[in-house]
Amino acid sequence: MRTYGLIGKNLTNTFSKIYFKNKFKKEHITNSQYLDFEIQSISDFKELLKNKKISGLNVTIPYKESIIKFLDELSFEAGKIGAVNTIQIKNGKLVGHNTDHIGFTKSIYSKLDERKKAIILGNGGAAKAIRYSLNKLGIIHKTISRNSKFNYSDFNASMCMEYDIIINTTPLGVYPDINCAPEIPYEFLSNKHLLFDLTYNPLETKFLKNGKINNTKIQNGLNMLEIQAEESWKIWNKKN
Repeated sequence: MRTYGLIGKNLTNTFSKIYFKNKFKKEHITNSQYLDFEIQSISDFKELLKNKKISGLNVTIPYKESIIKFLDELSFEAGKIGAVNTIQIKNGKLVGHNTDHIGFTKSIYSKLDERKKAIILGNGGAAKAIRYSLNKLGIIHKTISRNSKFNYSDFNASMCMEYDIIINTTPLGVYPDINCAPEIPYEFLSNKHLLFDLTYNPLETKFLKNGKINNTKIQNGLNMLEIQAEESWKIWNKKN
């Protein structure tokens, strides 16, 4: 039995576990299982590997950046991004990959229309993958967070007029805190805007609902996660 899994913190009914369980059933994959490996500190990672025979891993909040120091190699994209969400175990070596940028690019591409400027809310590992994707797509972007050059108090009406894509990479609004949302001036949004939330639980966060009230186009993170999960599976099962 091959074991794959997700490492992260506060894992409860995660998308990945449910997704792969359904995938294995649908595709009659009987020699594999996918488990959640909740660790309270990234320093517990080595112990996890020692005690479990693992064929591949996904990485989620808050370890996408801190996991890097435990890896032997990085793919070109993961090195450029500076964050890892997929670990390939290849010839005894741990190789870090990033499939978030593929999932995001494929998920948002058909929604872009003529939109060319984006605001990224949050500055964690996921935001790094988003910036990489936007650069590849030729979309000008600005990051707003409490630890970046621009913070939420800088987000005003004129910025809303200039930037027509707003991407939430923060955990604000994730179940069970469904009444939370990034503090931005939603009243200045219109049908020219696209709001993209990396969250998938709930499918329509307060961030997206606030946009919908103002006639924006909205997109949750479910499709992105499905794509990145399949990309992870390809990496784990790639022939050497």
